[in-house]
Amino acid sequence: MDHDLGPTGPGWLVALETSGLGESLRQSIWLYPLVEIAHILGFALLVGSILAFDLRLMGVRAPLLPADTLSRLLLPVAVAGFALAVPTGLLLFTTEATALARNPAFLAKLALIGLALLNIIAFHALAGRRIAGWSLSDRPPPGARFAGAASLALWVAVLACGRLIAYV
Repeated sequence: MDHDLGPTGPGWLVALETSGLGESLRQSIWLYPLVEIAHILGFALLVGSILAFDLRLMGVRAPLLPADTLSRLLLPVAVAGFALAVPTGLLLFTTEATALARNPAFLAKLALIGLALLNIIAFHALAGRRIAGWSLSDRPPPGARFAGAASLALWVAVLACGRLIAYV
């Protein structure tokens, strides 16, 4: 006989999942899909703007815009996307906290986001500090090209893991 005993796992995860917020998101016909759409929109803004800048860093496109100008244009879009993706991701997490905490694709997604954020910090601390000096170059310095390639790979992997959550 199959009995649904409810979520199992660490107490804080069970409490989160069984909270009024978690229950409301799971039971609402419109709320969960709206939060999911907002999460996807946030990631589209974040990753789309980052990928455009990464391609410029990698020297894939001739400099239609100087890299520093492109950075100033795209950084607010990326920040807005991140600011939308994080809270909506947390809301989605509340619906299945105990299962997601054990999901290898979800855990990989979190690790990859951490690595991607470290890559951004490293870029801004190193090659990005001198962006004005190479901003017009068709071929940015090796550190910038590496940061762009790493960022591209990491964010695409984040998206892939996010999609795989439902299948593992």
